[in-house]
Amino acid sequence: MRALIALCALLLAPALHAETTEITPQPVTAWKSVFGQVETRVEIPARARIGGTIVALDVTEGDRVSAGQTLARVEDDKLQYQLDSFDAQLESAQAQLETAQSELARGEALQERGVITTQRLEQLRTDVEVITSNISNIRSQRLVVEQQVSEGDVLAPEEGVVLSVPVSRGSVVTMGETVAQIGGGGTYLRLNVPERHAGDLSEGDELVITTTGGEKTGTLVKLYPLIEGGRLQADVEVAGLDARFIGRRVPVRLPVGEREALLVPENALSRAGGLDFVTVETPDGPRERVVVPGETVTRGGGTFREILTGLEPGDMVVTGDE
Repeated sequence: MRALIALCALLLAPALHAETTEITPQPVTAWKSVFGQVETRVEIPARARIGGTIVALDVTEGDRVSAGQTLARVEDDKLQYQLDSFDAQLESAQAQLETAQSELARGEALQERGVITTQRLEQLRTDVEVITSNISNIRSQRLVVEQQVSEGDVLAPEEGVVLSVPVSRGSVVTMGETVAQIGGGGTYLRLNVPERHAGDLSEGDELVITTTGGEKTGTLVKLYPLIEGGRLQADVEVAGLDARFIGRRVPVRLPVGEREALLVPENALSRAGGLDFVTVETPDGPRERVVVPGETVTRGGGTFREILTGLEPGDMVVTGDE
């Protein structure tokens, strides 16, 4: 008899200590799932400053570059021909200058003996000055061409990653043509949101981004006023966003309002035979009821599950032991 009483007490103990919660509709955030595209803050083309042939190409897609780094080399044969021409002119002018200086020195010696006129001596001095000026002019023109040759180096306009290289070694390019596209300034997410949700969003909203490493939180930093094709553009800041693949699409959940939902604590759910159950307190005692759970909601430091079907407002759900 004592054994029977002890067994009944043991079986009734969980029921006596069970905690129940009345289920009432609770406001939860309504989320809209969209895709965001990873973008760089700035995309700047590295352009050829002179026309010619690409004789060296030192980068490819995905390379990290620093500002001012040489990406490629463009050469124009005509510039080298001009340099050779100026070198020949300088050599000739230098020889003329040496001759003119010799004539001037000879004239000055003859003037001391009264053999040469002052006018002739002045002419010799003028010849030296003209040739000297001509040499300076040729050197200046040569410096201009040298500068053009040095501008054959295609430089990175900013620190970043090489997004595309539309040319190859041996290609002929014109002045201003893009040799490489550089993305820099960090990365962000660009969203295209259906216009019906435009009024539900505001700058500063927190978003949920799903990545390979789990979920991250982002901040909506900019809403663009122009709607095109029924889509609103928005920019999202995400700390630690993977910047290896520019243009990659990642799932994003946007808060677009609130709705009513029936929530139960996570520990109130049990699973058996592929079905989910919740224990409900009834006049006849605790009864298990089949339910269809929805998304997980975190609030007040606890974890809850939304119940889509199987419960009604006012139901008393057994949530655990006291």
